[in-house]
Amino acid sequence: MSNPQQLRYSKEHEWLSAVEDGVATIGITEYAANALGDVVYAQLPEVGETVTAGETCGELESTKSVSDLYSPVTGEVTEANQDVVDDPSLVNSAPFEGGWLFKVRVAEEPEDLLSADEYTEFSGN
Repeated sequence: MSNPQQLRYSKEHEWLSAVEDGVATIGITEYAANALGDVVYAQLPEVGETVTAGETCGELESTKSVSDLYSPVTGEVTEANQDVVDDPSLVNSAPFEGGWLFKVRVAEEPEDLLSADEYTEFSGN
């Protein structure tokens, strides 16, 4: 399992892309997707909603359990991935590509996000 070097990671197993034009893309890591099992339902934050770093903003339901989704940043949701809502298995099959979850216009980035190497050490993967 390899964590893309260009992303940053939270200890809740979300990833965050580099901020472009004030907007970052957020998803869950392959480690989290594997731990969840087959994702069958995704409740994502709505466009226009404000999310807060470290707080829940949705949930992912798998055949094993329901897991809260946390935002790694504070800001306004600009897009939710409708493809994941329609086909939640994208979270498992392509967590770093088509299985991204939502985009946020970042108001404030926490300083405790991990690099890929730090996340790999933290998660043991």
